[in-house]
Amino acid sequence: MLLAIDCGNTNTVFSLWDGARFIATWRTSTETQRTADQYYVWLSTLMKFQKIDAQITDMIISSTVPRVVFNLRVLADRYFNTRPLVVGKPDCALPVGVRVDAGTQVGPDRLVNTVAGHDLYGGDLIVVDFGTATTFDVVDEDGAYVGGVIAPGVNLSLMALHQAAAALPHVDITKPQQVVGTNTVTCMQSGVFWGYVGLVREICSRIKQERERPMKIIATGGLAPLFQQTDELFDAVEDTLTMHGLTVIHKFNQHED
Repeated sequence: MLLAIDCGNTNTVFSLWDGARFIATWRTSTETQRTADQYYVWLSTLMKFQKIDAQITDMIISSTVPRVVFNLRVLADRYFNTRPLVVGKPDCALPVGVRVDAGTQVGPDRLVNTVAGHDLYGGDLIVVDFGTATTFDVVDEDGAYVGGVIAPGVNLSLMALHQAAAALPHVDITKPQQVVGTNTVTCMQSGVFWGYVGLVREICSRIKQERERPMKIIATGGLAPLFQQTDELFDAVEDTLTMHGLTVIHKFNQHED
């Protein structure tokens, strides 16, 4: 049984993979001070609540927050007697290449999404991930990661508006019924929603022009289904793209051994 962990800037996702499917997925806030013991109590309680009797034998971690990795390593060693694979570390091999400027450190989440996208759809992809940041990852014909684009995340933009302008409230992102808002909330929702529709469309269009080839656009992240409601921005939406990529990387490393 594999425990796959995707630690982002805002949330951390734990998924149990039995070799054929994910049998359970849990989400918690990312906290750098959370100890291995606290992780175990939280995780074991959820497993008991859902009547899951699973013996975890392997663990793989993708983390954009380096400070949480130590306690997750302790969790693996102390409670599951295993040494976790950590994406981005030398002992974790990738089934795809990475072709970027020398010395550039690519975020592990972007590498995992690249692996997953290539495994599911082949090469020539743009992977759009709606996380704390909105990222665009370009996957070459042979599956290699060749670069991308980073823009502020949708919720981050809304938070910045609220914090920087005293008269603007905090609002949730949704698709407005019309472009022209008739109150402050709908004005903000329209600006952010349609602004990001334009951002996604323009960046993907320019990537395709620069690459001079057709490319599929795959979206992931919690807000991807919301933006798929208009103009069919994406060729596909994959809610579990990152977790799928972690299983592919784990399997590849088992064969490498």
